[in-house]
Amino acid sequence: MMTLFMVFASSFAFTYLCIPWFIPRLLNAGISGRDMNKTSETKIPEMGGFPIVGGLIVGSFLSIGLQTFNVSGFFIDTELVIAAVATILITSLIGIIDDLLLLSQRVKAFLPLFAAMPLVAMRAGVTFMDLPFIGRVEFGILYPILIIPLAITGASNATNMLAGFNGLEAGLGIIMCASVALISYSVASLEATVVSLSMLGALLAFLRYNWSPAKILIGDVGTLSIGAVVATSVIIGDIERAGAILMVPFFFELVLKARGRFKEQSWCDVKEGLLICPDKSRIFGLGRLVMYLTGGVRETSLVLYILAFEAFFGFWAVYSYLGNPLI
Repeated sequence: MMTLFMVFASSFAFTYLCIPWFIPRLLNAGISGRDMNKTSETKIPEMGGFPIVGGLIVGSFLSIGLQTFNVSGFFIDTELVIAAVATILITSLIGIIDDLLLLSQRVKAFLPLFAAMPLVAMRAGVTFMDLPFIGRVEFGILYPILIIPLAITGASNATNMLAGFNGLEAGLGIIMCASVALISYSVASLEATVVSLSMLGALLAFLRYNWSPAKILIGDVGTLSIGAVVATSVIIGDIERAGAILMVPFFFELVLKARGRFKEQSWCDVKEGLLICPDKSRIFGLGRLVMYLTGGVRETSLVLYILAFEAFFGFWAVYSYLGNPLI
């Protein structure tokens, strides 16, 4: 238990201490943009996912180091953790390229397929999945060569899609990683626990600087990495049902984004400090849906509404394992 706390604390400390160092350097490098949900023209540094990924690496490899020097007190499959981190790092590299070069939606949607190669090479996970409402499904050889790549690309693109508001991406990642960490620990999958706890610590540290009014924005390097962590953790932890449940809000976002042919942004109009979406025909995401239903909402409240929605599925995912119901 102490080792897991050290993993969490080290990732939190690294990210928390690095962000103040990153902020002025990102601004000096011109890696910045305007907060689209504010009337201010002040530039805010982007690509804040760098220190998040750094925290993930520190936490994950600390667990490996503690085991190597016989300090951890428990056993983890270090090769599996390294493969998981490699997948996440490849995904974050795709995010870096997108942040700098602005990849097309089509290219960005398919590139994460290649990020799954380390997990495919390790044949991570088992070949069956326990799915909500369906039960156990056996995939055989299709699991490593098809399900794993689709899970990585689907989850990373999903977390990149439901974004655009201060604190939202990190908040959603915190709920998902906390749920996955609790479930994976309960089923004795310490590899998944280590990876999800490392990301949880980094995201909690980042949220301190990303909550409205944000001092730094997460960028695609961060949003893609969050999805990769969730997908990777549920794969190596053999808890795919949890991943399916946690992704339900992102499915709603997908349906709403499809109405706008994936060309519309998450934000809409700003009037007197309120985010508004006055026309039902302009609802192209959960954020805009909240704006429309409330008749105008402050950004912090909008984010809390969506986080509460995700938290419901987080509780459901945890209960589906700890409470052992059928769904």
